[in-house]
Amino acid sequence: MRWHESQPDPCQRIYFANHTSHLDALVLWSSLPRLVREVTRPVAAKDYWNKGPIRRYIADCFNAMLIDREEIKVHQSPVDVMIREIGLKYSLIVFPEGTRNHEEEMQDFKSGLYYLSKKRPDLELVPVYMDNLNRVLPRGEFLPVPLLSCITFGPPMWLEAKESKVDFLKRAREAVRRLKDL
Repeated sequence: MRWHESQPDPCQRIYFANHTSHLDALVLWSSLPRLVREVTRPVAAKDYWNKGPIRRYIADCFNAMLIDREEIKVHQSPVDVMIREIGLKYSLIVFPEGTRNHEEEMQDFKSGLYYLSKKRPDLELVPVYMDNLNRVLPRGEFLPVPLLSCITFGPPMWLEAKESKVDFLKRAREAVRRLKDL
């Protein structure tokens, strides 16, 4: 784990990262210092993490915020739920690709990160690149393989004044991708 041009801080943040494994949220969350971890909640898909008592138990242990991807309502969007749940205390871990990616290149980012930053411009947006977790727990596997992985936290960013959604999402994706090359 390394911090590049940023430091661990319990201030409210949104950690956004590439997504290649079911381990991503757990590994990212557990790599944070205790004081930061206590106020940071990974965001996860309710339909996946509510399947069976073991998954529910794991989600509870990490204080995961489970988001319903199937019954989205106008005044109960996932972004509204996240904003309401974090209040003035919690930070979030999100994966703007939306689903696990099995390709070398990251997928385009979904718009949720943009709307989170638009509704809460005071939150620091911290890019995170996680390397090799797709090999530690490949899709369809049950047991993790003991391989080395690396997590890099980048410098915080914010939504710029008058920045379009497309430009912001490209810049955020590039902020994560750039960490891969360090």
